[in-house]
Amino acid sequence: MNKLKRSARLVEMTHYLLSKPHVLVPLTFFADRYSAAKSSISEDLAIIKDVFETGGHGVLLTVAGAAGGVKFIPKIPREEALRLVNELCRRLEQPERLLPGGYLYMSDLLGQPAILNEVGRAFASRFGDRPIDVVMTVETKGIPLAYATAAHLNLPVVIVRRDPKVTEGSSVSINYVSGSNKRIYTMTLARRALKAQSNVLIVDDFMRAGGTIRGMMDLLQEFDASVQGVGVLVEAGVDEEELLVEDYVSLARLVRVDPKSREIRMVPGNYFEEEM
Repeated sequence: MNKLKRSARLVEMTHYLLSKPHVLVPLTFFADRYSAAKSSISEDLAIIKDVFETGGHGVLLTVAGAAGGVKFIPKIPREEALRLVNELCRRLEQPERLLPGGYLYMSDLLGQPAILNEVGRAFASRFGDRPIDVVMTVETKGIPLAYATAAHLNLPVVIVRRDPKVTEGSSVSINYVSGSNKRIYTMTLARRALKAQSNVLIVDDFMRAGGTIRGMMDLLQEFDASVQGVGVLVEAGVDEEELLVEDYVSLARLVRVDPKSREIRMVPGNYFEEEM
């Protein structure tokens, strides 16, 4: 790359770090890339670090030593996450979203990249300090959420299928009981999709009693994998004794549905009950 003016170098370095979250970048990489002294690169990174942290974009970690460098960790400030969730709650309370069975129509929101990006950043902010190898979800509506989260964690996505696919080779299948209607369903995961003893973050769009998530947890036992966290966009707010999952993080909670008046009431989820 041609030698850049400092202002241009700062912009280019910032873009590079934002596009490579959770990746350790050696100072020598930037020094060689911009034909600049390490001392100059260090000064640039100090400016970028201050902008990241002041603007609430994330944290720029410095790792000392010969194999050290810098690593960008995406974060979302609590007040910014709360604004996001309050806006989601407002939009989810629209009466026309009510579906039979108390479900909400959310596909339009899950199809908006700007919203998905912020939801993914919120989950990455909460779970980013945990040892995670992959982000897992079950088809189909949880897929965009999983990819948005994985993008901020710089991790691959694993998709659990409802039915086995010939193109995915041999697979592991289990039966699980839905927590809402008590029916038995099947889920399957290709053996090549997940390495044994992987650390997994589960992400899903909607959780009522948690039967599907519990099914994924049981499926992961067949791979000797460990669940490092569960992130849910919306939980239904059922009684605790009905829940099949104990440890999870929800962004929003559905607390009231009146089919007659078509009233829907949403509140922020337990994401905000703990310090971020």
